[in-house]
Amino acid sequence: MVGMQTTPTPLPGLPAPIAGYFEHQTTSPAAVARCFTDDALVVDERQAHRGRAAIEVWNAATSSTYKLSTELLAAEVDGPRTTVRAKVTGSFPGSPIELRFRFTLTEGLITRLEIAP
Repeated sequence: MVGMQTTPTPLPGLPAPIAGYFEHQTTSPAAVARCFTDDALVVDERQAHRGRAAIEVWNAATSSTYKLSTELLAAEVDGPRTTVRAKVTGSFPGSPIELRFRFTLTEGLITRLEIAP
């Protein structure tokens, strides 16, 4: 995933699969996919990506298309839901933009991720 960067120090208190998601964005779409359940759902740019294989393809395509750089700003944990605010810079209209990554966890893995402004 050349061209995609995330701040090197994760936010304190992030659940392990979410920290792993941000950690592996720069290195491995397969490692990103392993942070999710087999039937997880990612909603990004109003497109749904269901299952680990689809999530791996989505992550690889997004990083190579947009050359993203992600700076984690803040996180709020509320039970199984965690919202991470991040500044995302890349080769897309309107860059940079602040996005909210809304994660839902079940049994230690991500079951849903919605990315939106």
